[in-house]
Amino acid sequence: MLRNQTSLSIWSQERSMRWLVLLGLVAFSECIVKIPLRRVKTMRKNPSGKNMMNNFLKEHAYRLSQISFRGLNLTHPLSNYIDMLYMGNITIGTPPQKFQVVFDTGSSDLWVPSDFCTILACSTQARFRHRQSSTFRLTNRTFRITYGSGGLKGVVAHDTVRIGNLVSTDQPFGLTLKEYGFAHITFDGVLGLNYPNISFSGAIPIFDKLKNEGAISEPVFAFYLSKDEQEGSVVMFGGVDHRYYKGELNWIPLTKAGDWIIRLDSISIKRKVIACSGDCEAVVDTGATYIGGPRTLVNKIQKLIGARRRGNKYTISCSKINTLPSVTFTINGINYPMPGPAYILKDNAGRCCTTFQENRVRLSTESWFLGNIFLRVYFSVFDRGNDRIGLAPAV
Repeated sequence: MLRNQTSLSIWSQERSMRWLVLLGLVAFSECIVKIPLRRVKTMRKNPSGKNMMNNFLKEHAYRLSQISFRGLNLTHPLSNYIDMLYMGNITIGTPPQKFQVVFDTGSSDLWVPSDFCTILACSTQARFRHRQSSTFRLTNRTFRITYGSGGLKGVVAHDTVRIGNLVSTDQPFGLTLKEYGFAHITFDGVLGLNYPNISFSGAIPIFDKLKNEGAISEPVFAFYLSKDEQEGSVVMFGGVDHRYYKGELNWIPLTKAGDWIIRLDSISIKRKVIACSGDCEAVVDTGATYIGGPRTLVNKIQKLIGARRRGNKYTISCSKINTLPSVTFTINGINYPMPGPAYILKDNAGRCCTTFQENRVRLSTESWFLGNIFLRVYFSVFDRGNDRIGLAPAV
């Protein structure tokens, strides 16, 4: 009888512990704010869509924010490659007005079109109607962003911004007055998730404001980007949902606090180093979709995988995708292989194109850009509290 009572007591304790663990997991998951992302076509349907896509890719392919941070001119990409754009919904104002934005780790500011903007580029986007918001506040600060042959300019305003159930009151953001080169683009604006020091307006980024106000449980956000056109992609704030990746997160320190740049050990094919044999850097950028690097090294990769140039793209026979070699990025001593099917995408004409692109600007060090094509394979965590990035194979 005593044995039975002891067993019953142990069983009761174990059951209580399981419930505590379960309740803890539920409480933690409730602290994570998840925003669904969807993969969309870059250009809205229009008669010149093909030429628009080619021109947009040619002129807006590269992130240059590390070159010009603080003057009110900032260049960074809002690029996409073969319909690889992920965007999610936010609201601004009281009552809320909905906008579809790119969550971009390559920039720090939030901007959307203003109802003052009446040119064609703005007419295809949702425009913020400030007169309909009771919490709107205008400033006398202006800003300008340049994107190659296009760009935008506008004014800085304040209002209530909501990301899911996260609420930032009196949040500074940009309202565009003029936009150039954005006609037929499917997103309305951009929500920057980089550090405050590269803000073109000098305003506090929304993530920093939420962090400082204690609105998020942990100073982290993470991306899961689905590998196909189905739903399922998310950006999460305040924690990490472990169901989105396999194994353990590998943490990589930033080269320095202030930008999402990490050190890259090497790039190899079939265990042979073909790039980054010395000291080089990699920008982890959700505002880009390609894998970018110096021209000579990117051309070397294209040659080694058997790609041929067609216009501004490199293509390969679709029948060879599964036989292509993996391109392995070694970061902080860990290998991150990119198999052939992961770095090849079909364009609108059904051609199989590589997603390696050359940097159009010469930088002082060998620099690479790991965009969404890389982040579809690897779940990514951006840890502002510890100035590091975590990577793990995505499910």
